[in-house]
Amino acid sequence: MQVELGYDRVGSRLRHIGHLGITYDRAGSRPVSVGGFALVYDMVGNRLRGVGTDQIEYDKLGSRPVRFGDLGMEYDRLGSRLVRIGQIGIDYDRAGSRVRRIGGLTVDYDRMGSRPRYLRTDEQTQLEEHMLVIAFLVLVAFNPDD
Repeated sequence: MQVELGYDRVGSRLRHIGHLGITYDRAGSRPVSVGGFALVYDMVGNRLRGVGTDQIEYDKLGSRPVRFGDLGMEYDRLGSRLVRIGQIGIDYDRAGSRVRRIGGLTVDYDRMGSRPRYLRTDEQTQLEEHMLVIAFLVLVAFNPDD
C-alpha cells in the first residue's frame, strides 16, 4: 500500500497525508489540525503541546518532546534524532539526515530527495489514522530541519 503526501502549489507546506488533510492558521505558517485532530500549542504558540486528546510532554529544558500521549520517546546517543515513539522505531539514511522508516512504513522522497513524497507499506490494509499522525509528527512537527 502506498500513501501520498501532498503539498501546496509552492511545494513548501504539507497539505495532506493520505486522506488526512492538514490545515494551517491564517498566516499559513503553523498547522492547526491533522485530519480531525486539533493541534494544541503553548501560550507563546511555537511549541506543540497536544494532538487531539494526546498530550505532548517535554524534557526539563522544554526543548525535546519525551512523551506523546502514553508513548515514550527515545533519542540517539547524542540526543538529536528521535529513534523511537513507543514501540515504533524510526530509521534514518546513512548520512542521518532523512527519515527512511517509521515503524513498518518506508518513506520515499521526491526526485530531488528533499521532500517526503510517499509512505509505503507491504501490507494491503488501510493505515490507521494514529500511524499517519505519528508520521506527521516525525516528518514535520518534530523534524529539527524544518
